[in-house]
Amino acid sequence: MDRLYLATIWAAGAAIFFMSLIIPWGVFSRYVMGTGSQWPEPIAILLMMVFTFIGAAAAYRAGGHIAVNMLTEKLPASAQWVLGWAVDLLMLVICGFVTWYGTRLCIETWGQGISELPWLPVGATYSPLPLGAAITFVFVVEKCFFGPQTHRRIVRYEELAEGA
Repeated sequence: MDRLYLATIWAAGAAIFFMSLIIPWGVFSRYVMGTGSQWPEPIAILLMMVFTFIGAAAAYRAGGHIAVNMLTEKLPASAQWVLGWAVDLLMLVICGFVTWYGTRLCIETWGQGISELPWLPVGATYSPLPLGAAITFVFVVEKCFFGPQTHRRIVRYEELAEGA
C-alpha cells in the first residue's frame, strides 16, 4: 500500500510539474511567436485530471483531505466511531459508483477523438476518474482494516527502495 501511495504522489506531482511547463509554452507560442499551439490546453486538462483524481486518493490516505469535524468532535466517542464507519461505508459506495460508471464512460468514449489531438481517445482523457476512484476505494478498505495511515508508522522512501 505504501508503494501505491508513493506512486500516486509521484503521478500527481509529475502531472502538476508538466502542467507548469506546458501552460507557459501555450502562452509563449500564442503571444510571442504569434502562432498558438493546439495541444497545450487539452494536455494540460488531462494532466489536471490526473493531478485532481490521483492526487485526491493520495490526500485521502494521508488524511490531508477536507473534513469538517466540528460536529463529530462534540459527540460521544461511541457516536464518533459509528459516524466514522458510516463515512467509510459511504466513501466505498461513492468510489465504487465512480469506478464502475467512470470505466463504462471510458469504454463508451474510447472510439471518439479529440479535435486538437486526434491520436488521443476521449476515453483515455476520462481514465484518471475511475482510476483515482479505484485507488481511493483501496485506501478506504485499508483504513477500515488497519486504521488511518496517520496513526501508523511512516515508512521512509529508502525503506521502500530496499524492499522493506
